[in-house]
Amino acid sequence: MRLSALVVARNEEARLPACLASLGFADEVVVVLDRSTDASGEIARTAGAVLLQGEWTLEGHRRNAGIAACSGDWVLEVDADERIPPELGAEIRRVIEASTDAFHRVRIDNYVGERLILHGWGGSFGTTLKPILFRRGAKHWRAQRVHPGLDWTGTEGARITAYGIRHEVDRDISDMLRRLDRYSSAKAADLLESGDIGTLGNNIRRFVSRTFKCLVGRKGYKEGGWGLLIALCAGLFPLLSHLKARLEPERHRN
Repeated sequence: MRLSALVVARNEEARLPACLASLGFADEVVVVLDRSTDASGEIARTAGAVLLQGEWTLEGHRRNAGIAACSGDWVLEVDADERIPPELGAEIRRVIEASTDAFHRVRIDNYVGERLILHGWGGSFGTTLKPILFRRGAKHWRAQRVHPGLDWTGTEGARITAYGIRHEVDRDISDMLRRLDRYSSAKAADLLESGDIGTLGNNIRRFVSRTFKCLVGRKGYKEGGWGLLIALCAGLFPLLSHLKARLEPERHRN
């Protein structure tokens, strides 16, 4: 089975080299650069990657363009801030040689700076499992700006959890809050485009339920203050998105 590794990025010259260096177990590496103005393109070419450059407003569209550019039987979709340990690379090769399913979820180990945070992720602000290993043709992203939905063809196989992807999700607390701002602005644009921004009351309830689920249900309390911070960000994401769409539609409508 031939494996393509897909990296979708924008202005990631600082993190892209380490990401690409960890993908040596793949038969092909495809890099999609969306409106990049830094040295990411030269880095990808030097690494021997197939390079696709363009401009996509919606995350779903650019990820689908990347999948279409892959020629492997299987695709592993990673981000520039992710690293694949050698043990996980070998496990992925073993899985695709034996699998009869369409896709598999892979364990994600999330780091803030050098701190591994195992618990509390969720609510569209982080995850510890992602469906990123799939047969070409099995996965299709929907037309949305942030956290687009997925359509699948085929069955889900066993989860790959013996080893995890190192995900350098945020550099520090300030970086985490900037990410929350970016995500909620993009989601506000999606809400405005859909014509349904929801209600304040419903999003307040979502804030409470998501914060509780991340802190208690997903055991964020085990991470102390970090777990509380992540839970609050997860809860605030839909509420901030709604408020931006409601109070500042002119800033977020495209």
